[in-house]
Amino acid sequence: MTIQTTTLPSGLRIVTNTNNSVQTISCGAWFNVGTRHETKDINGIAHMLEHMAFKGTKRRTAVQIAEEIESVGGYLNAYTAREVTAYYARILKDDLPLAVDLLSDILQHSTFDKDEFVREQGVVLQEIGQTNDTPDDVVFDYFQETCYPDQPMGWPTLGTEDVIKALTPKQVSTYMSDHYSLSNMVFSAAGNVSHDAVVALCQRHFDTMPKDRPLIVKPSVYKGGEFRQEKELEQAHIILGFEGVPFSHPDYYAMMVYSTILGGGMSSRLFQEIREKRGLVYTVQSSTSSYRDSGIFQVYAGTGENEVAELIPVMCEELCKMSINVTDEEIKRAKTQIKAGLLMGMESTSNRCERQANQILIYGAPVSPESICAKIDAVAKTDLLNVAATIITKKPTLTALGPIKNLPGLDAISSLLGTKFD
Repeated sequence: MTIQTTTLPSGLRIVTNTNNSVQTISCGAWFNVGTRHETKDINGIAHMLEHMAFKGTKRRTAVQIAEEIESVGGYLNAYTAREVTAYYARILKDDLPLAVDLLSDILQHSTFDKDEFVREQGVVLQEIGQTNDTPDDVVFDYFQETCYPDQPMGWPTLGTEDVIKALTPKQVSTYMSDHYSLSNMVFSAAGNVSHDAVVALCQRHFDTMPKDRPLIVKPSVYKGGEFRQEKELEQAHIILGFEGVPFSHPDYYAMMVYSTILGGGMSSRLFQEIREKRGLVYTVQSSTSSYRDSGIFQVYAGTGENEVAELIPVMCEELCKMSINVTDEEIKRAKTQIKAGLLMGMESTSNRCERQANQILIYGAPVSPESICAKIDAVAKTDLLNVAATIITKKPTLTALGPIKNLPGLDAISSLLGTKFD
């Protein structure tokens, strides 16, 4: 597998990962733009734009876009995240020119037809409704907002019903022209692909997008706190979290190993103690979310009303134990889990395509799996103990939804962790 990069005079960065043993190509455009680049009055516009990009261009109707990609057995989709928006395709190796043509067309020549816009507003409102009806989804939105109150990093990616209803095609079109530019974009491809062919196609097709659109980004400030909502549900959905680390932090990989030991699988401490030994939950897991200037660490559990009171003390006890001792066997197992997940993911052209695009947006260059594995291997026991001890000194964030009358408050949880906050 050969990774090559090129930066065009326009500022567009192109990265390819060639593997001639497969018959497909995954490719797409990743933009350094997401929810955190919105203002409160247009929260959700990045996601709305992602939807509208497929709803017709000067050359193609929405139906024609769908028919052209599917007539060659291809797949076209997009997603919006807090710091990134991506538009991508998966096709057979001979259909790369069509994929680049389609992607460049929707990103440069979308018409934002009013009737299509009204219909898609309804679709997005349905998506918001579906999320609100899914407690183990919406509780993470509440958690994010509680970690980062009154700032873009805490706003929901989907937006709110009132804002989506009030948006206009002109607003979305303006947002696109103000934020999408060649210097904010990476075009990535992986699979049975020629780097020179991708470069030539991008030079030919991405010819009308603005070269540069400086982005205004407010710093993210973790604050923490508590959000709870009593609701008639079968389970209580609970997230206990803390400030984590950004991508560039020296403890980034140590945090990853720490999270895996604590709640990253069936052999993890939380799973074994809370589910296997005590039967308090069906699901319990920990995870990390890193951003360019901030990060969060979180433990999620779904439990019954009668088990809530017992769950939290056990969870806090396990968090405290991690700061005292971690075994060599746990460290080895966690590192192997992470590295295996990375290497297994590299067998997918889609994963390789996405990974290298994000790495260029974050670090400025692709990072080899070998380099990542070396950094994981370099995490020492002292690094993990320091991370574990530091985590529980941070102000916690507690988010809970469902039958939670027996759930301890944030002050009680802080006391269990041996900390106190005003």
